[in-house]
This record gives sequence, C-alpha cells and structure tokens, in this order.
Amino acid sequence: MKIKQAWAAVLALFCLGTGFVLTPPKIYLCVMKRWIFSVIIVGLLAAFSIERQTSFPVVKNTSFKGGEQLEYKVSVWGIGVAQAITRVDAKSYNINSRPCYKIDAYGKTTGISWIYRVDDNWGAYIDTSAMVTHVAYRKIRENDYRKDEQVTFDHQEKKARVKIMNQEKGIYEKVDDYNIPENATDLVGGFIQLRFLDFKKIQKGDTVSISGFFEDQSYVLKIIYKGKQTVSTKLGKIPCHVLVPIMPDNKLFNGENSISVWVSDDGNKIPVKIQAKMFVGHTGLELVSFRGLRNQLKVIP
Repeated sequence: MKIKQAWAAVLALFCLGTGFVLTPPKIYLCVMKRWIFSVIIVGLLAAFSIERQTSFPVVKNTSFKGGEQLEYKVSVWGIGVAQAITRVDAKSYNINSRPCYKIDAYGKTTGISWIYRVDDNWGAYIDTSAMVTHVAYRKIRENDYRKDEQVTFDHQEKKARVKIMNQEKGIYEKVDDYNIPENATDLVGGFIQLRFLDFKKIQKGDTVSISGFFEDQSYVLKIIYKGKQTVSTKLGKIPCHVLVPIMPDNKLFNGENSISVWVSDDGNKIPVKIQAKMFVGHTGLELVSFRGLRNQLKVIP
C-alpha cells in the first residue's frame, strides 16, 4: 500500500472536504460535505487497532459495560456546530458464534443544519472476549448524499469483505475483499482498543504504533504519549493522559503535532477532549455528559 493512500485514510477521519474558507468581513462555510462528522469520529474513536502477535487473545475488560453513553459537543472557532454520541447496547449479540457488544457512534449537525445537514451512524459488533471487530457498518446521511457500508472481518484469513448498498435498489451489491493486518479492527473498534492502553507501561515521549482498516485501506498511525494534564470542561476539571498523533504534511492541519487527544486518567479511559489546529483556525470536541460508566469518572470540583 502506498504511503499517501494510508495517510489519506487517516485524514479521512478528520476531513473529506476542503473545510472552511475565511473571507473578510464574513466567514463563509464552504464545502462541508462529510467534514463535521469526520472530526466527530476522530474525537470519539480517536484511533484504530493495536497490533497483536496472537490471534483472539483474551482481553480483560475493566473500562466499560453495556448501557454506557457518552455525549460530546463539536465546535469550530468556538462555535457549537454538532453533537456526537457513543452508545454501548445493553444487550449481547451473537456474531460468528461469539458474544459481541454492539457499539454505535452518532453524529448530527445542530446550529448549522440549515446550511449543511449531517445525520450519520457508525457502528460495530465487538467481540466481548478478544475485543476485535467482527462486523462494522456505516450509515451516512449528509444532505442528499447517502452511503450504506458493511464490513465483515475474517480474522483467520486476514480479510475484510466490504459491501456497499445500491441506494436505488436498497440492497447490497458491490462486494470487495481486502487484506488486513492480524486482528485489525474498524474505527469504532479502534475507539474501544484505545481504552485498553496500559498507561502504567508507557513513558512520556514513547510512541505507540496503531493499525486499522477503513473503506478500502489498511494503515498504520504513530501516536506520541505526552504525559498527564488536567483539562477544564463543562463537567469540571478532569485529569487526563495526552496523546498526539503524528500527522504527515498536508494542506489542512498545521504541523505534524496539530491534533491532541485527552483521555481520562481513570478506569474508564474515555476521550474527554480533542483539539485540532488548522491553517484557517481550530476545531474541537468536548465531553458534555455521560451515563452508565463502569467506573467513577475522576473529576476535580
């Protein structure tokens, strides 16, 4: 796989359009297609799958449980433009003869819906024991644009089967198979993998290599651990771990360390805040409410 193609897959999480154009004396919103929820996905999902050496290892889950829900506010230049929700279904599902969590991420524009309307759903069935993805899906609804995609992971054969729905017929027609890394996951599964990082074994300045599969590409992303920091939020001051993905040269983000992710320094390890520096401004995502957490969220009054 070409390096540019791999990084294109990563950047797709942030911006699949050209973003915003600043023209005095007014700010014009330009080419919004898929941009807002792409940022949301980065905030919610934050990463991809950590490569493992063995197939279907048993992962002890102490970070989340069924019934968890996290809500985020997405802003651009400090203005709220969208909301995002991640939800872990309280039920257990049987996929490939294995019990799975059903986890969904929803993104919806709010204050700018009259300019551009987004109502997207990304989801996955995650193995409750190995924490790998068995089936992933996307339901994209952005103005008149529609896309329904389903990805089935065959971890023994290291293949991903991608199906795209024919919107006129309402059936999945286009089917393609792709090679994937061992125990690769989708982006929703990557969000879950992030919550199993053992920060006790990571030193400030260490780099974590992360791999994943998105649309038709497998790729690897490197993330630098920047240590601990307490961030102020609507919920109060929350102690966090700071992660910074190393970004390639591009025309959207300002520098290779332009994106920062704050993950709660507690048993939940939930993304609390995302901040991205862009050439024409900045965008951010912040946790505003939660319920059903497995552990007490550490908040400083």
